[in-house]
Amino acid sequence: MKNAVILGASGYTGAEAVRLIMSHPKLELVGLTGHSKAGQAYGEIYPNYRHLDLPGVVTADEIDWTGVDVAFACLPHGASQETIAGVIDNVETIIDLSADFRLKDPALYEATYGRPHGFHDLLGTAVYGLTEYAREELKDAKLVACPGCYPTCSLLALLPAVDADMIDVTDIVIDAKSGVTGAGRKALASLSFSEVSDGAHAYAVGTHRHAPEIDQMLTYVSGIETEVSFTPHLIPMNRGMIATCYVKLADGVSIDDLRDAYVTRYAGEAFVHVEAPGVVPQTRHIRASNHCRIGIFADRRKGRAIIISVIDNLTKGSSGQALQNYNVIQGWDEMLGLTAQPVFP
Repeated sequence: MKNAVILGASGYTGAEAVRLIMSHPKLELVGLTGHSKAGQAYGEIYPNYRHLDLPGVVTADEIDWTGVDVAFACLPHGASQETIAGVIDNVETIIDLSADFRLKDPALYEATYGRPHGFHDLLGTAVYGLTEYAREELKDAKLVACPGCYPTCSLLALLPAVDADMIDVTDIVIDAKSGVTGAGRKALASLSFSEVSDGAHAYAVGTHRHAPEIDQMLTYVSGIETEVSFTPHLIPMNRGMIATCYVKLADGVSIDDLRDAYVTRYAGEAFVHVEAPGVVPQTRHIRASNHCRIGIFADRRKGRAIIISVIDNLTKGSSGQALQNYNVIQGWDEMLGLTAQPVFP
């Protein structure tokens, strides 16, 4: 058994981490922090957990780190790096769900997030935890930077083709859509029911902070400087995400060749599934699960393909992937704590 603390347990990713850890046979949840919610019982913040015997919510300074093995940092961007720097020596492993350790270049981090990175030494040691592509690096990881939800959905859709040199990495367009929980648990008018329901809209057009993260991984795998066209949209559902990727096939590559590469790459993966020909992935089929479904289609434009990926932004796009990464670090079955089936309808 390993003892776990969740830093920032009052947000949606923190609540999702609680849900998953409570069904993990080798993790004991011994601490929950929440700066603005300190002093409250967790069941007061999330009544759906009122029946569970959970630790009370405290500040990070009040955690007794004696015997704590792992911390899952579900903190806001910017706040996470300072908190992690202060507690990293107290635990074996920290899994960070924020963006603070995803970008390797401190200058790029500052340009993307509008603030300097204060811990360059830690930034250099963090493992980018896209599980299916990071297992070897994760085995010895002290600090794991979990990918963002949009990058997870997009990269799982693109990397088999990029790794096999089957597409032109200089010509990638990603049209992505997320449920409202992707924006976090905020009391904003723009996220209220009347503002979000019965409509959909693009946001951060041409400027979204996840685009450089996608570029970084595609550049690393391909060896070619890559810059994608990426546009996110907010749609009126609570959780779920879909990324539709438009790509140009390399010379001589057919749609059947592309599909075969995906089937081969993801054969045996517990959580990534290539749909049968003609089957369109749907977010309703992965809701509240750690699964990703990918569909591959020929575009009506000759020599081009459309790759569609769906995940649950809170699970595979966040807390589920974090737990999957920790399972890899410990050498456990990756499915521990993640066997819950998608919720439908």
